[in-house]
Amino acid sequence: MNRWWIRIGLAGWLALCGGTAFGEKPVESFRYQGFSGGMMLHTGWVSGGTLMLHTPTGMALPAQSIQGMPYGIGGAIRFHFGSQFRVGTEGYVSHLNYGGYGSRMDVSWGGLLVDWRWQIGRFSPYVGITFGGGGVRNLTLTAAQQNDMVLEEGVSYRTYSFMAVAPFVGVEFEMTRRMRLVLKADCLLDVSNPQPDFPIGPRIYFGFVFCHLNE
Repeated sequence: MNRWWIRIGLAGWLALCGGTAFGEKPVESFRYQGFSGGMMLHTGWVSGGTLMLHTPTGMALPAQSIQGMPYGIGGAIRFHFGSQFRVGTEGYVSHLNYGGYGSRMDVSWGGLLVDWRWQIGRFSPYVGITFGGGGVRNLTLTAAQQNDMVLEEGVSYRTYSFMAVAPFVGVEFEMTRRMRLVLKADCLLDVSNPQPDFPIGPRIYFGFVFCHLNE
């Protein structure tokens, strides 16, 4: 059921982006106008549900709730065509600490992005979507670790890859002709390899963008 909701949501998002883009009139020439790029930090709130682990003998271990505020860094570069259409690439790494014993999840992803922006005074709101791939590393600790040099029981380490789709909205504020502040929100989705511990939720990004445009 969750996968159907993801598909319906993505279809609606693409329809919104496409309708917005092709509904503009008149549509300007898609002549290359330069590029922009920058770095962003992020946080937000994500949840991966409840992880159930078992010992080799089948005994259930205490459930771990995977949720909290992630943190991480990444960046993007965009190539501008006309005054509104942009295409580029982005990549991020996001960390989440959870549980009571120092469990940690790392999610990294990147891919191709397309977006459509508007100019409203010094503000440039935009909407778009990223397609790509990523990987997850999840270290779950079910008990306090006593000594770093001694092998411990009650440890689970999972890794897997996934196809990433991330719809996003954002806004840029023009500080100078060459530099802008950026605020963005997205929701990273695993559309190829659903896992019970994959963290889903909004991430909020903030940072700087440097522009080299023919304006």
